[in-house]
Amino acid sequence: MESSQSIVLGDVEMFRVVEWQGPLMPGPDLLPGTTDRTWRDNAGWLAPDHWEPGTELVVAAIQTWVLRSAGRTILVDTGVGNGRERPGRALFHRREGDFLERLARAGVRPGEVDLVINTHLHGDHVGWNTRDAGGEWVPAFPNAQYLIPAADDEYFGPAGGYAGGRRPDDRLLYEDSVAPIHRAGLALRWDGSHRIDDNLILESAPGHTPGSSVLTLESGADRAIFVGDLVHSPLQLLDPSCSSCLCLDPERAAVTRRRILEKASDRRELVIPAHLGGSGAVEIRRTGTRFELGEWAAASAVPR
Repeated sequence: MESSQSIVLGDVEMFRVVEWQGPLMPGPDLLPGTTDRTWRDNAGWLAPDHWEPGTELVVAAIQTWVLRSAGRTILVDTGVGNGRERPGRALFHRREGDFLERLARAGVRPGEVDLVINTHLHGDHVGWNTRDAGGEWVPAFPNAQYLIPAADDEYFGPAGGYAGGRRPDDRLLYEDSVAPIHRAGLALRWDGSHRIDDNLILESAPGHTPGSSVLTLESGADRAIFVGDLVHSPLQLLDPSCSSCLCLDPERAAVTRRRILEKASDRRELVIPAHLGGSGAVEIRRTGTRFELGEWAAASAVPR
């Protein structure tokens, strides 16, 4: 890794590896609380990293954040994965990519990963939990412990009827990307909060999914928060009441989002959503109930 491609906060170094980046869907489809005009009126700062004026499609990234903390290598979310049956999501269905090679070029080999964090159990956050080994799904990071939110494990797993059986993708993703981790004895289910080390703590942030979580980094005077899919677009940083079409409980997600963003602004935490392009991280400020964007992170380069 070149130092220009990473951000150092206190004793923690972090950088990201992008699996896929590009146009996703029309803005009002992703954020039903917005209109075409909302996106056009903000085009000057949303484009090109977060919105394409020509197509009027939201730009998103599927990526993994890599943290070096307390002597360990930690992955935050694992993307889509290769060879997955995802009939409900054409973008993910039977995808083949070079994510593990990109990870290796960034200096991270599978056997050297100590911890994998799934902020929640949607298919674009758990795919590289496993890899295909001759027709059998096995852990992609065999020496790692996998932290899995208990509420999502219940909801998306067999105990919850694979999210109530409404989408075949939910059963498929659990069976190829989560169940093998349990069978290998590498899963640690947690609920409420979970202290990882002196720098990092996981906390429940339900709404997007029942077990959605955020990861807070505090080291020295520096702070950051990985908010997962609580935020899909910077517009939600300005208006936390706006939930995405992907939130299972939009009202609860909005309450959680506001609480997390109020805390982030008060504590001057760098906010890091899961899918933002560009630098991917930004400070936010607020006056009363009104939020504003502050400085974007200085390191915008992404290992490719």
